[in-house]
Amino acid sequence: MRRLPVYILLDTSGSMRGEPIHAVNNSMQVLLSTLRQDPHALDTVHIGLITFDLEARVMQELTPLDAFPQVTLETPNSGPTFLGEALKLVQQKVKSEVRVGSDEGKGDWAPLLFVMTDGKPSDTMVFNEQVEAIKSAGFAAMVGCGAGPSADVTALKRFCTSVAMLDTLDGPGFEQFFKWVSDVIADGSRSQNAGAADVTELPPPPREINIVI
Repeated sequence: MRRLPVYILLDTSGSMRGEPIHAVNNSMQVLLSTLRQDPHALDTVHIGLITFDLEARVMQELTPLDAFPQVTLETPNSGPTFLGEALKLVQQKVKSEVRVGSDEGKGDWAPLLFVMTDGKPSDTMVFNEQVEAIKSAGFAAMVGCGAGPSADVTALKRFCTSVAMLDTLDGPGFEQFFKWVSDVIADGSRSQNAGAADVTELPPPPREINIVI
């Protein structure tokens, strides 16, 4: 069966320390639990998780939804936000993990990308380079989330096909965002199983989320 690869990039910089990262950890479990109730998603969705702070790291390789483990994210006391390095890393993972179609059979569906940050890229030069590269990486949709008043939504707008805003960094806001992400993924799984080539329209978000593009 063709897989739907989903890559999630999460900001774990020092500004996320405390309640925000605790809320993200809980919300990731909500996302997984919600998706596992959808038979289409359970059959096709594979998730890869990358975090970024003073470095970008793979927290979980692309993994079937039903086998994705509970991952507890942590943050440093302080430090930069290397979003550019995260974009570079996810492109490497797409090249190595996503199956390409051939004469022998169809490859995976075009992957989805979700990026959440509460700040702005610290690695400006790398970020500027990767903004152009990520646009040609073959993602069906790239959804960004700027969380809290310090999030640089302008940076997300430079490469994301849709950008959402959360006014605060509290638990309810993150939970609503991750539930909405699960809706986007589930809709993508159903539409591609039905033969659609791309994710052309996102489901309506809850009122806690403001879509800016």
